[in-house]
Amino acid sequence: MVNRSDPSEKSIHTGLRRMAGVLCILLLLGVMMKANLPVVWCHPYLPEETIQTVDWENLLKELGYSMGTAYASDPEPAKQLNLYARAAALIDADTGRLLYGKDAFTEYPMASTTKIMTCLMALENGNPEDIVTVSSYAASQPEVRLGIRKGETYRLIDLLYATMLTSYNDCAVAIAEHIGGSVEGFAAMMNQKARELGCYQTWYITPNGLDAQNEGGVHRTTAVDLARVLAYAIKNEDFLTITQTQSHSFADTKGKRNFTAVNKNAFLSMMDGVLSGKTGFTNGAGYCYTAALTQNGETYVAAVLGSGWPPHKNYKWSDTGTLMNYGLEQFSLKEIGENDLVTTVVLPVKNGICSGARISFEWYEKVCVMAPWENIYAKICVPECLDAPVHDGSVIGGLYLYLENDPVLFIPAVVRESVDAISFPYCFWQIFYGFFDISHKV
Repeated sequence: MVNRSDPSEKSIHTGLRRMAGVLCILLLLGVMMKANLPVVWCHPYLPEETIQTVDWENLLKELGYSMGTAYASDPEPAKQLNLYARAAALIDADTGRLLYGKDAFTEYPMASTTKIMTCLMALENGNPEDIVTVSSYAASQPEVRLGIRKGETYRLIDLLYATMLTSYNDCAVAIAEHIGGSVEGFAAMMNQKARELGCYQTWYITPNGLDAQNEGGVHRTTAVDLARVLAYAIKNEDFLTITQTQSHSFADTKGKRNFTAVNKNAFLSMMDGVLSGKTGFTNGAGYCYTAALTQNGETYVAAVLGSGWPPHKNYKWSDTGTLMNYGLEQFSLKEIGENDLVTTVVLPVKNGICSGARISFEWYEKVCVMAPWENIYAKICVPECLDAPVHDGSVIGGLYLYLENDPVLFIPAVVRESVDAISFPYCFWQIFYGFFDISHKV
């Protein structure tokens, strides 16, 4: 008798064998993934041979930039300046970049230039029409003082004019107590703002800049920190209005006493384009000064600490003029970067359903001041390989352009196509399609 197989039974056996094969492959794949063995599925439109290490150096060379570690070059020996100040700094107001320094990072007392931060804190945290009540402590401050009395009330804006134009110590303390609740509370606000501005070598104790010391050390700053505080301050229109005013008359809120504050900042009329400034003096600090100036689209901030002691009160004007002229003579505006340029590269993707992802750098242009001897460098900060999943629109690093040792332009590296991570469902369907020879695309 001939044994004939039932066709339906044969079909069932074939199906079972196929299913067993699929399960075995899935089991093997699971073991590989558990053991963290590489499993790569190539995108049909992104061939494996296109995924290679990016030649960043040649890419940047084609764009006109060199790649390397930036360094700070010293100004040419002939450009060293003869200054009276024991510390000085000249910065580009737009970038905060130090253009010239003499002991610019050495800490010294800063006297009444402190009041720049006092004014800023009041403008940012108070209302100009606030009514300030004078305390006995505020009224007891030493010269230079307006002579406000305990219990009197004044508009905050009037006290700000008195503080910035004539540098009255009692007005600064009255402002501090009103805004911060106490001098100590206000000093904490000032120090927090200094940290936000990157001025880590600055320590405020008093709102008027009188020499003082506490557990944090002495009341102090550096020339470069002081310049950066003013660079921030001149972005505030109210601050500029106050510090550019030649005189301001006001009275207490009851109209019993009248005052006129006169601007002591003589440098406002010494050079064209002076925006603002603040003087200061204590026995410990000597004459201090900081000013901002703009000409031909260039904005500079100069700061000097310890620029002479009595009777040499004019040294600070001389030093500031020397620094400003140095900036105007040696530096000029230069365009850095490129407009309407998109650079695209492909970075490898590990354990993704595609072997690579396209990354774009969308360039833009920035204008900054630059001297003839300075150089521009590029630094790439992106990973050599990405880990899946990778999401479209995410920033995975970028390209920095350095002017000497200062980063002046950042171009983000943005993912332009998502790549999902290899998962069990993905592997299952890949094997399923392949086993049954079903046409598909990733």
